[in-house]
Amino acid sequence: MPVDPRVHRHPPSSYHSFRNGSHSRTMTTSPSSRKKGRRLRRRSIVLIAMGVIVAVIATVVTVIVVNLPDDLEIGRLSQKSNLYATTSDGSSHLLASFYDQNRVEVAFDAISPFVKDAATSGEDPGFYEHGGVDIWGTVTGIVATVFTGTTRGGSSITQQYVKNVLVQKCEALTGETERADCYNTATEASPDRKLKEMSLAIGLEKKYSKDEILRQYLNITGFGGSVYGIEAAASYYFNTSAANVTLPQAASLIAIVNNPVKFQLDKPDSPTNGAANGYADNKVRRDYILDAMLEHGKISQADHDAAIDTPIEPTITEPSTGCQTAGGSAYFCDLVVHTLRTDPAFGKDAETRLANFRLGGYQVHTTLDLDLQDAAEVTMKENVPDTFPGWDLGGVITSVQVGTGRVLDMTQNKDYSQDPDVQATGANYSGINYNTDLDQGGSNGFQTGSTYKVFTLAEWLNAGHSLADSVSSRPRSNWGTFEDSCNGPQNYGTAFNPKNDSSSEDGSYSSALQSTIQSINTGFIGMAKELDLCAIRKTAEAFGVHRADGNALEQGAASVLGTNEIAPLTMAAAYAGIANNGVTCTPIVIDKIIGPDGAEIPAPASNCTQSVSTDVAAAMSYAMQRVLTSGTAAASYRATTPRVPMIGKTGTTDDNKDTWMSGASTKVATVVGVVNVSGDGKDQRMTYFDSGQAATARHRMWPDVMSVANKKYGGDSFAVPPRSMTR
Repeated sequence: MPVDPRVHRHPPSSYHSFRNGSHSRTMTTSPSSRKKGRRLRRRSIVLIAMGVIVAVIATVVTVIVVNLPDDLEIGRLSQKSNLYATTSDGSSHLLASFYDQNRVEVAFDAISPFVKDAATSGEDPGFYEHGGVDIWGTVTGIVATVFTGTTRGGSSITQQYVKNVLVQKCEALTGETERADCYNTATEASPDRKLKEMSLAIGLEKKYSKDEILRQYLNITGFGGSVYGIEAAASYYFNTSAANVTLPQAASLIAIVNNPVKFQLDKPDSPTNGAANGYADNKVRRDYILDAMLEHGKISQADHDAAIDTPIEPTITEPSTGCQTAGGSAYFCDLVVHTLRTDPAFGKDAETRLANFRLGGYQVHTTLDLDLQDAAEVTMKENVPDTFPGWDLGGVITSVQVGTGRVLDMTQNKDYSQDPDVQATGANYSGINYNTDLDQGGSNGFQTGSTYKVFTLAEWLNAGHSLADSVSSRPRSNWGTFEDSCNGPQNYGTAFNPKNDSSSEDGSYSSALQSTIQSINTGFIGMAKELDLCAIRKTAEAFGVHRADGNALEQGAASVLGTNEIAPLTMAAAYAGIANNGVTCTPIVIDKIIGPDGAEIPAPASNCTQSVSTDVAAAMSYAMQRVLTSGTAAASYRATTPRVPMIGKTGTTDDNKDTWMSGASTKVATVVGVVNVSGDGKDQRMTYFDSGQAATARHRMWPDVMSVANKKYGGDSFAVPPRSMTR
C-alpha cells in the first residue's frame, strides 16, 4: 500500500513526548520558532555554499598565481640627500637636506620591537607563518573588488610592500604624464592587479627573509604627506627615532599606515582627528592595534592598559629642506645643488641627473670652510645693509683655495629664498646668487672695473715687455688705431676718452708697474695700444675668465678697464691662478659624495691648466704685492692680520657704482664687492652706510676674511720673477 506522503513515519522534531508517572503529555513549538529554525538552516546552507565557492576561488587563484611571473626588481627608495660642511675639528655640519620624499632608510635593529610587533599584529598577524599571501583575506578582497570596484583589504605585509615598490618605481620617473600613468596601473582596482601582486609577493618571500621584508616594508611605507618610512615618521610626529619610540607612539605610527589621510597627526585643527578630541580617529585605530598586540602575546596586559590610557601628544618636527635652511651659507648651497643637477659626475645626461636628485639618498660633503664662511657672513652683516633707499644694493664675498679650486666661502647681503611670494614682499630676499654665473642660478654678472687690468698686465709680460717699460699715458680723446688680430684694426675716433681717478695720474708716461700700483687707466690703455686686443682677451680666458651671461668676452679697448660683466667667483678663481704660479683651477664645491649604497661616487673634479708661464705669474705677483703695500689696496693690507705675502687689485666702475677688492695669498683668494644690481645705483663715494663710506666697505670686509684665512692656512712667499721682467 503506498505511503501517504502527508503521513510522517517518525514524529516530527517539533514534537516531544514524555511520561510522568501514569500520565503523559505532548508539547509542540510555536510557529515563530519553526520559522527561525528554517532561517538558521538556510543561513547555514548559504554559508557552506559560500565557503565552497571561496575555496574553489582560492584554489583557482592559487593556480593562477603560481603560474604568473614572480620576479620583482626592487629599486632604490627615494630618500633625503644631505649637504655637509666640515668644521675646524673635522666633524660634519649639516647645511641642508633635500627630498621629494622625507625618508631615512634604517637597519632592522634600528627599529623598535614595538613598531615591528604593532605592524604585524595590526596589519598581518600571520606574517611569520604564511608564504607571502594571506589567501583567504586576499580572495575576500578580490571578491569585494569585483563587486564594488574599489580595492579592499586583505593584503599581507608582503603584498603591501610589493604595491609600495611598484608605486616607488613610478615616483622615480621624471615625466609627469609617464609617472601618472604608471601610478594608475600600480594602484588600479582590478583582480588582475591583485593577482600579480600576490604572485610577486610569493616570489619575494623566496628571496628574502621575513625580517628583511618587514624592514623594507617599514622603510618604504607612507606615513602621510611627504613622510615616508618609520625613521622619518618617528622624527616628524614625535621628535624621536624609530629605535626609541614608546609603545603607544609605535601603535599610533602604524595606525597612520592604514589610512594616512585619516590618521595622520599633523592636523591639530581637524574636527575628527585633532588636538581637541585627542586625535580620536588615530586613537581608535591605535587602540585596535594595541588590542591585537595583546591578543597575539606581544605585550602584557599591564603594558596594554598603560598604553591605552596614554594620550596622543604629537611633537611635530618639521625636517629641514632646501637651501633656505642653510642660513648665510644658502647661496653656496644653491651652487652645490646646481652642480649636482648639471655636472656629468652626477649622471650622464640631464634626465639621469634629475632622476638621481629626486631619488636622493646622497651624503654630499662640500668644500665650504665654516671658519671663513662665518667671517664672511659676519662682516657682510656689519658693513653692507640688506637694502638701501633708492639703490638695488648688492654685497658679495667669495673665496677659493689656491691650487685646488675649492670654494671656501660664499655669501651676499640678502636672505635666500626661492619663493616668488616672499621675494615680492621683501627687497631683502633674493633667489639670485650674485657670486655665480647665470646658468648656475646667478646673475648676468657685474663690471669688474680695474680688477680686470691684471689680464692686460699678463699679456704685456707675455709679449716680452718688462714691468719697468713705460708707455704714453697722457689722457686724450684720440688714441688712434688698436691692433685686433681677431676682428681687424680698431679705431674709435674721438669718442673714446678714458679718464683717470685723479689728476696726479695724468702724466705723459707711466711704467707698467706704476700703472698697476696706482691703477692708472690711461697707462693700461697705453699698454693695450702696444698689444693685440684679441690676445688680451685670450689671456683673460686662459685664466678661466668668461662673461656670466654666457656670451663671449668683449675685447674692445674699453674692456681693458673692466667693462665685461663677470661673476665674482670667476674672478676669485682667476686670482687664485695668479697666486698659484699661473696655474688656474676651475672652482669646485664638492669634496666627496657618498651614494645611497654607502659607496663613494667620484665628485666633480677641478680642471687645472697653465694660464701663463711661472715667470709671468711671478712678475704679475711682484707688481700686485705692491698694490697692497703701497698702492690702491693699502687700506686692506693695513687692516689684515696676521699678514702673509699677498697680492691684490682694486676696481671701481664708472661713477663709482661698483667697488671691488680682489686678492690672494699663496693659499686663499678672496673677492669682495659692493655693487649695483639694477637701476641707476648710487655714487659710493657720496653714500654712507652705518659702518662708514660705501666705497670703503670693501676694505673693511676683505681684511676680515683674509685675516681668518691667513691665520688658518698661512701663506708662502711668491716666486721671484726674472730680472728681465722687472727692469
